[in-house]
Amino acid sequence: MVHRRYRFGHRDIDLVVERDGVVAFVEVKARSGDRFGGPLEAVNWKKRMELERSAMRWISQHGRRDESYRFDVVGILMEGRRVRVRHVEDAFRIGGVP
Repeated sequence: MVHRRYRFGHRDIDLVVERDGVVAFVEVKARSGDRFGGPLEAVNWKKRMELERSAMRWISQHGRRDESYRFDVVGILMEGRRVRVRHVEDAFRIGGVP
């Protein structure tokens, strides 16, 4: 793990991780049910834009030329005693979807 809760103004990135020259900006969303939509659906276009701005700031401060970047989303759905976790690698890219 490179950073946990990297903050840029009032925005933050939950996790910044790196492996084999690929930096992933990870958004973690948890919900206690899907009545108002699942956790992955909560990462809408507005949230993506905020994540992109924060990631660009991180890259300008810490990035290196030989690194690749991606956004991952981890959704956690808690329904009573049952917990479901879904990790979507490369969920989107800066400027749009993959």
